[in-house]
Amino acid sequence: MMALSKSQIPPDAQHYLVCGTEGCERNCQFYCNDCHQQMCEQCRDEHQKNKKTKIHEVVPYKQRKRQLPVEKCQIHPTKEMVLLCKECQIPICYKCTATEEHRGHAFTDLEIDFDENISLCHEEIAKIRNYFEPTSQVLKKEIAGDVKEIKKIMDGIRTSMKAEAESMKKLVDTVTSENIKQVDKIEQSLLETFNGQTQKIDDYITYLDESSTNIEQITYALKSESFIIRPLPETSKPVPPIFTAGNFSKEDIAKLLGRITIQNTKPENRKIKPMETASTQLKPTGKQSKQGREKSDVKRTLSLSSSVTKVREYTVLVVDNVFHISLGKSGRLWVSDSNGNFVQIDLQGNQLQKIQTSGGSGSYRHTVTQDGDLIYTDRNNVINRITQNNTITEFIKTGDWKPVSIHSSHINGDILVGMETDEEGKVTRYNKTGIEIQNIQRDNKGHKLYKYPQYITENINGDVCVSDYGNDTVVVVDKSEQHRFSYTGQGSGFHPCGICTDVLGHILVCDSYSNTVHLLDQNGRFLTLLFTEQQGIDYPRSVCVDDDNNLWMGQLTNKVIVYKYLQ
Repeated sequence: MMALSKSQIPPDAQHYLVCGTEGCERNCQFYCNDCHQQMCEQCRDEHQKNKKTKIHEVVPYKQRKRQLPVEKCQIHPTKEMVLLCKECQIPICYKCTATEEHRGHAFTDLEIDFDENISLCHEEIAKIRNYFEPTSQVLKKEIAGDVKEIKKIMDGIRTSMKAEAESMKKLVDTVTSENIKQVDKIEQSLLETFNGQTQKIDDYITYLDESSTNIEQITYALKSESFIIRPLPETSKPVPPIFTAGNFSKEDIAKLLGRITIQNTKPENRKIKPMETASTQLKPTGKQSKQGREKSDVKRTLSLSSSVTKVREYTVLVVDNVFHISLGKSGRLWVSDSNGNFVQIDLQGNQLQKIQTSGGSGSYRHTVTQDGDLIYTDRNNVINRITQNNTITEFIKTGDWKPVSIHSSHINGDILVGMETDEEGKVTRYNKTGIEIQNIQRDNKGHKLYKYPQYITENINGDVCVSDYGNDTVVVVDKSEQHRFSYTGQGSGFHPCGICTDVLGHILVCDSYSNTVHLLDQNGRFLTLLFTEQQGIDYPRSVCVDDDNNLWMGQLTNKVIVYKYLQ
């Protein structure tokens, strides 16, 4: 069927792909990866018959390779970057291959690498679309329900406002009516006064008339020289009342009628079931590759020192004991005791802030998120968040389970929470927003993994490592919930407490029974005791490793000691 010409396409028609051959306006169905040109079926046939282009790769349009964006080389500005150095993992131009920096390295076509990553992106987008489209229908239905609920609430507010105004109007009418009645009484009294004065004047005129008509009395009075006429009646002008208007403004009326306010409450995020499939990993290039190489270089150069060296020591006076520690940004340390006192100190030991929780004896664990916020377990099965501006909000409710340990993943920001109830424990994973995405409770045989998971951390390979004080065991499972191994110490007596990992994948765990710190490799093999009781260690309770690979250890006293154990 012939394609419509541009002049024949209706203005409201959807866009369609046109053949890229000059003068051809047929529908595009194919794509030449060498020429990067759209083609119709007829032009494809002609393209493949041409001696110069018959070896070109022509594919259906959806299977095309994406054209590499044109980007000039920074070292050779006139040349385009078309190659990828496999050794350095950075894009380069042809002239760069002859430089000292890339001599002897292997190179690949950057366009191929670019197309592979584009394909991976499209696959990931397709996965997300397949997941989100049905999910979006649920969200839209929920939003529609919220719309109805909001309309109902707003109608209720409007009804209340009108009722309040009507009540106010009735009061205004009542007061106005009473004031008018008072005016009517005053007016009546004044009119009576005026009438009385008029009557006095009339009475006096009558008196004069009667006196002038009584000749005998006048004659007698003149003879006796005692003729007397009554004085004129006195009248006064009454003072009228005045009206003083009320002094009020629109704001005064608004206060009387009430105001509508927007609550200062953080909106609750809608819960979405997390995607089960992991994100597609793109090939590292540029800065990502450089960072990866730097971490790899650190791992290659670091090893265990022959001895442990004390770097510094802090005495935290405002806590009863150092029950748990966690490091924040810029080396700032959070410390908590068993009575719910939280304090933050800097590298010099200065107190930066202090926070009092709901208090009482209990398990108060905390961790610093990727955003720099502190989240901590509190009483009443609640996990709270303290933002960097010191606002405390309720973050997660754990229902019937008591949260006893918590850790923020350095890998993806997930929140790992150890919980217990009725002699049974579990680990629940939440995403950054507090939505539950995973529960770890039993192994493949249905056996309970935990009893009291009082300290928790995550290793560099994603393993979840737990100190189970109820079973006196370190339990390690991988990120897919498979039990990897359990560690029960060396010989008799092992009470694991604080636990952490380092850049080499070591697992460090405090043993409050023998006042030592055990060092394991990533697979649970015992390597050494970092400290012993003879070194003056006093009930180690909590450990963490900073970015400089120093070990911070909190003791059951109010001391925090920093050690160097890697070289």
